[in-house]
Amino acid sequence: MTSRGGVRQALLRLIAVQGVWSNERMHGVGMAWAAQPLLEDLGGFDPQRLAEARVRSAEPFNCHPHLAGVALGAEVRAEFDGVPGTQIARLRLTLGGPLGALGDQFFWAGLVPLLAAAALALTAVGLGPWPVLGFVVIYNGIRIAVARWSLRVGLEHGTAVGAAMQTSWLPGAAAGIGPWAGLAMGLAVPLVGRWLLVERPVIDVGATVAVAVVTVAGAWRLRARLSPIRLALVLVAGVLLVRLGAG
Repeated sequence: MTSRGGVRQALLRLIAVQGVWSNERMHGVGMAWAAQPLLEDLGGFDPQRLAEARVRSAEPFNCHPHLAGVALGAEVRAEFDGVPGTQIARLRLTLGGPLGALGDQFFWAGLVPLLAAAALALTAVGLGPWPVLGFVVIYNGIRIAVARWSLRVGLEHGTAVGAAMQTSWLPGAAAGIGPWAGLAMGLAVPLVGRWLLVERPVIDVGATVAVAVVTVAGAWRLRARLSPIRLALVLVAGVLLVRLGAG
């Protein structure tokens, strides 16, 4: 259907899909740019279909940028399968919301806080800048791997990609990573707070463990209603308790 070179080019362009985000078309222009290498093979079958596909690929669309490959791959596969244009438009519209929710849950509410907490904690115990570098490398490695996987899933399943996503690893991972992120943040706060407030990376193990337990318990208790302001209050309380324990 599509060449390997086209898939590689599409993947590289997907990584920068937000580079042309706009209020008018959101990810639409970026999706069209990423779809171009895949759609070029369609011209050999039906030039008219290729022209229509290019227009459809630039229509307004929004989802989580790291999962945009699911929609892109499914759309291109549907074009090659000769699915009517109106059905492809409905497919794009249907995929946007679920992909946005899954991506936000897995990346923004899970992976990023988890890796950030680990990097902060390891920096606080005296490992220098290496944990921050590790955060950048690990996060981008996972991001690229997920983008590659999402494009492959979309190309393989086309209009049936919704069912394929439901049975994939992603929904379970998105639901399971949140508590681990909360745990990591709860453990990191006392370490970072003591490091910053005492101005030296010396750890009172007893006080740190006690505050970590209190902070994790508070975050876990509020997990169903955890807003940014509540999380900030929990973190501030943890830092203050560390300062009192150090006093």
